[in-house]
Amino acid sequence: MTTAFFVTVADSARDPAADVWFAEPAGFVAVPMGALLSAPDVRDGNVRRALAPFLDAAPDEMARQMFLAHLAQGRQLLGALGEVGTVHCAIGLHRDDVVGGGPPLLSLFTVSWKQTAVASRGATAARAVAAAEGHTRIEYVELPCGPAALSETTRTPTASSGLPRIPLLQIHAYVPHPDCRRLVVLTMSTTATARREQYRVILRQMAELVSFDDPLERGPGATE
Repeated sequence: MTTAFFVTVADSARDPAADVWFAEPAGFVAVPMGALLSAPDVRDGNVRRALAPFLDAAPDEMARQMFLAHLAQGRQLLGALGEVGTVHCAIGLHRDDVVGGGPPLLSLFTVSWKQTAVASRGATAARAVAAAEGHTRIEYVELPCGPAALSETTRTPTASSGLPRIPLLQIHAYVPHPDCRRLVVLTMSTTATARREQYRVILRQMAELVSFDDPLERGPGATE
């Protein structure tokens, strides 16, 4: 018996201005950064109408206001990500197959652009991790789209941050662009540090599918 694989092509993949293509496995839901950041305020009338199904499902007005407050905080996070070059993010929700019956595993996947000094792609990949502090399990790989570097960091929020002091694992893939002036960074973040190996496999597979050439482009004479 064979298993059929279903692939959904996002509208952004057909954007004539796109300069990188990648794929996400099942279990990831893209966050509409552009739509959320372009709204003037989460309490704006148009935004509230768009969120009406969620707001109407809330049990009371306090729950609705809490939802809007969390959404506002989420917009602040997206804004901060955008300021450092993040162009895509997705939330991952997966069943823990290692420990059956456990709570679902949450993760955040981001794609970011970083400008670099002009250098060969191999040198850029090596420099990306060599210049960073706290990176471990560094690996240099040859992907279908060219050289890249993988690394990991684990950080715990400080007591003064107000955040739960839970270690955050981040797995990075640095993939230099053929123009040798920038690189795309894929990052998988999760507090499920015990699933380090599994998340590294997922990110590496995603990095292997990165392309700087339009994979949907068809040759002359192709038809729909």
